[in-house]
Amino acid sequence: MKSMLFVFRVSRGLGDGYKRQVSGGRVRGDPEELRRVVRNLLDNARRHADQRVRVTLGERGGTVKLTVSDDGSGIPAADRLRIFERFTRLDEARSREVGGSGLGLAIVSKVVTAHGGTAYADQDPAPVDGGLGGARLVVRLPTAPSDGPAAD
Repeated sequence: MKSMLFVFRVSRGLGDGYKRQVSGGRVRGDPEELRRVVRNLLDNARRHADQRVRVTLGERGGTVKLTVSDDGSGIPAADRLRIFERFTRLDEARSREVGGSGLGLAIVSKVVTAHGGTAYADQDPAPVDGGLGGARLVVRLPTAPSDGPAAD
């Protein structure tokens, strides 16, 4: 499997609610599948955020950690595992065009697991504690050796 330098770059088209920063970590895996993970997490956050989304990416202790948080209503604790199952949509009142098909986070879980990592949902800390107060989705992937070429 290829080694990939996983770099997060925020483009201008994502809106003013995005915290802009660049960071990276090296993971081994399929670049297209890993891009899909990031895309699905961002799409989910955009859909559920009131105004703001925060993305962080860091490397520590042999793990690359990608966190996507939003300032929406969050995910009830009882549903935090279920959202990674196929066809799960917590707000059934939303149409598929607006609310998605319920496959995005299931794909995230499948791809991350296939790459030796984990994905989970949590509550982001409240704004008074430095967070956004909504959902926080976290992906952890093992780091790859830094020798050899990387794709980004």
